[in-house]
Amino acid sequence: MPSTRSIKLVSLFGIRIGVHPSWFVVLFLIIWLLSGTYRGVFAGGETVAFAVAVATAFSFFASVILHELGHALVAMRNGVGIAGIDLWLFGGIARMRRESPSAGVDLRVALAGPLVTLAIAVTCGVTAWLVGGGRGLASALPPPRPGVGPVEAVLAYVALINVLLFVLNMIPGFPLDGGRVVRALAWARTGDRTSATRFASRLGRGFGLGFVGVGLAVLIGTSAFVFGLWVLLIGMFLTAAARATEAQSRFTSRLQGLRVGDVMDAEPVAVPAGTSLDRLLDEFFLRYRFAWFPVVDAGGRFLGLVRREKVEEVPEDARSESDVQELISAEEASGVKVDEPLETLLGSEEMRRLGAVVAVDAEGVLRGVVTLNALRQALRSGQDQDAVTPG
Repeated sequence: MPSTRSIKLVSLFGIRIGVHPSWFVVLFLIIWLLSGTYRGVFAGGETVAFAVAVATAFSFFASVILHELGHALVAMRNGVGIAGIDLWLFGGIARMRRESPSAGVDLRVALAGPLVTLAIAVTCGVTAWLVGGGRGLASALPPPRPGVGPVEAVLAYVALINVLLFVLNMIPGFPLDGGRVVRALAWARTGDRTSATRFASRLGRGFGLGFVGVGLAVLIGTSAFVFGLWVLLIGMFLTAAARATEAQSRFTSRLQGLRVGDVMDAEPVAVPAGTSLDRLLDEFFLRYRFAWFPVVDAGGRFLGLVRREKVEEVPEDARSESDVQELISAEEASGVKVDEPLETLLGSEEMRRLGAVVAVDAEGVLRGVVTLNALRQALRSGQDQDAVTPG
């Protein structure tokens, strides 16, 4: 999974959509391959071929975003927060703030994306057939036959690629959607999410190794270098991701039953809104030596973070006349609810970046701060309990 912060593109339905730098590699590769495929097919020469290739590539990635939005919107409807959606080297990922609360929710979230993909494939396929006057879709697929128009070619490609994505995503191995369906069904049958996750992850590792084998065979025995390399990379990703998911399930099981409020520091140092910058520097940063502080309004509601470097960027003679609210970064930290499961923080990008996460109640009032050390201590405590629990 992508480990570096993505570049924000847009927000849809309150969900941040971003792209990882590796996404640009795939984007340019698709455009380059399709430009060569479409060259000489459409009237207008290479300019039209390039424009159709660009439109096809972006239509493909739009369908990936819709797939992930399917997951995200169903998750949000069932009370599972979404940290964002990222496009990267191997497609897209909807980053959920925590695991599904039940097997039923897990199943609904897992199926939502593939159903959106299937709907896109059917819609684009039917539309391409209508645009082509009833001509078979095969004639519009790369390389298109003479007489096929640009719109028909784009729609046919998007239909085909979404069929392939549907089939790939429904492979019953974690972390693919089919593996999540398997996990949900095993969870419903056994009542044990951890063992269900391990089962689905092991299936994912098996399928990943199979992809690696196929990729190597294609690379060695054929001239389809790009296809073989892509299958090999997908197999390596599936194997590594399944192994990581299995390991994370062991960590998650140690935190079952714990909430954010159970491990947070309930007396955090917060900066009142309206504090001047010279006072902020003297009474907070120089006194406590923290890199940042949460800022709250008169009612204690969390407004955002203020960083020391931002204060030091303000000229010294202007600090007494400047207010902390001028430097608040509201986007940098959204906080976490005190009643959220503690496992929510295991994949928290804020925790990795800031070393701590602010905890708020339902009204947005700051109630505490959970540090990375506190999270590690909770994990160690869970490990100690596992060691002494009879088998």
